[in-house]
Amino acid sequence: MKYLGMAVGLPENNADIRISQYESGTRTPKDDLLFKIANELGVSPDTFSVPDLDTISGVMHTLFILEDLYSFRFTLENCASDKLKMAINEWHRKYESYSKGEISKEQYDDWRYNYK
Repeated sequence: MKYLGMAVGLPENNADIRISQYESGTRTPKDDLLFKIANELGVSPDTFSVPDLDTISGVMHTLFILEDLYSFRFTLENCASDKLKMAINEWHRKYESYSKGEISKEQYDDWRYNYK
């Protein structure tokens, strides 16, 4: 945690404490710092926020969270939006590639964490 804090420009003497506060939710980083943290971790800043369900990207990130927590898999029978169907199809193709061993868990997660 200290390394991450220092890498994003926090003072060495409290870098680990500050990152711990962000992780626990007792403190919220400002947008510029959140962007630096996301960049350092190699993920989209959207990964850290409550998804905007008015966007396809927000819906997809919500589905990714449900996948992580409950092994949830969304099917197209539940979907009326053509744009969302395309996104769901892309998700299914990526998951299938991961399931077949064509891509690693890290590659699959990288795709999800950086989904736009």
